[in-house]
Amino acid sequence: MVTVYTCHNGVRIVSEHIPHVRSISVGIWVGVGSRSELPEENGITHFIEHMLFKGTKTRTARQIAEEFDRIGGEINAFTSKESTCYYAKVLDHHGELAVSILADMFFNSEFANIELEKERQVVLEEILMSEDAPDDDVHEQLWRVMYPTDALGLPILGTSKTLQTFTKDTILQYMDKHYYPENIVISVAGNITKDLLLHIEKLFSRFERSPKAVETTLTFPAFHSGRYVKQRDVEQSHIAISYPAIGVMHPDLNSFIVLNNIIGGNTSSRLFQEVREDRGLAYTIFSYQSCYKDVGALTIYSSTTNQQLALLQQTINETLDAVRSARVTKTELENAKEHLKGSFVLDLEGTSARMSRNGKNELVHGRHKTIDETISEIDSVSMDKIDSLIDSILSAEPAVAIIGQGIDEKVVS
Repeated sequence: MVTVYTCHNGVRIVSEHIPHVRSISVGIWVGVGSRSELPEENGITHFIEHMLFKGTKTRTARQIAEEFDRIGGEINAFTSKESTCYYAKVLDHHGELAVSILADMFFNSEFANIELEKERQVVLEEILMSEDAPDDDVHEQLWRVMYPTDALGLPILGTSKTLQTFTKDTILQYMDKHYYPENIVISVAGNITKDLLLHIEKLFSRFERSPKAVETTLTFPAFHSGRYVKQRDVEQSHIAISYPAIGVMHPDLNSFIVLNNIIGGNTSSRLFQEVREDRGLAYTIFSYQSCYKDVGALTIYSSTTNQQLALLQQTINETLDAVRSARVTKTELENAKEHLKGSFVLDLEGTSARMSRNGKNELVHGRHKTIDETISEIDSVSMDKIDSLIDSILSAEPAVAIIGQGIDEKVVS
């Protein structure tokens, strides 16, 4: 059972007691991601995530790492386009220590100049690594095509140019705007004790809202079709194709997830069977859904030899044409629903997955469905809803990004 407690200052503590495990997972979820950034701030959300590990008033970066290594625990963080999460997983009797360290990082990070410069170089290497990997780069370029004038189209990592502008002052100013109590969810799952929850409340109920805090506003950016082609000396050409879809708040979200599953979400999907199994055109071919609070996308990715790129794109287009014209079969629909139900339940067998699900649900929806409710919603997906989504999503002009060598733009369209 998921329980939500709101501290007097607005911080929400979401807990799920799982008595048969010996671990706890805890995450500090902040409702700020890269889409909250101004163009000149691009990458600062991610940079702050890195800097919280670089030392506090009482702990060095090494001491933070050593304390978790000493107890056999895990600590990490990630930044997405709409949220940031600092999380840890430890044995249950180390729960209070893990929360104390996370809180120390969250409230007492020093952002020392020497650490800023070192981490600036680390993130620059991360940016260069992403640019060197064509399968990463093609997706970054795709989002630039889709949303050329909105923060959603900018890279989470930022750029080498914006990275050089971040200082302690700009970090603190940004955190004053976006790190405020009502925008924070503490999610904890596992063999939780009452003392642990009281400890979390004690640490986070003292958090005060800055007068500079701003509420996040959705931009509802318009989707742009178009193409991006980069000539690059690589063994394979990489292609990403995206169609405008629905956001995470849409009532047909589960239908969209089912449709993606049928198109390219698993090894029995249309794209996998046609592109890889039947024609042997690619090793990697898949589709996935990206759902944000206001907009979403259905994206297809694959890679193949430079000589076969045109044939690969033709095969993808033909497969999608078949979905548009002949729809999907009843068997495909039922198989997709069973696959999603199985994956959903199996994914929740660990405390980390439970913590993550609960944190995101509270941050985005402010409510928590039971497993049975979610399964029932997947079961309720109908052929009519799938047909409606096919019409609305696949009838649009897509955005396309391609990276490869010797690409003939007259052939690839």
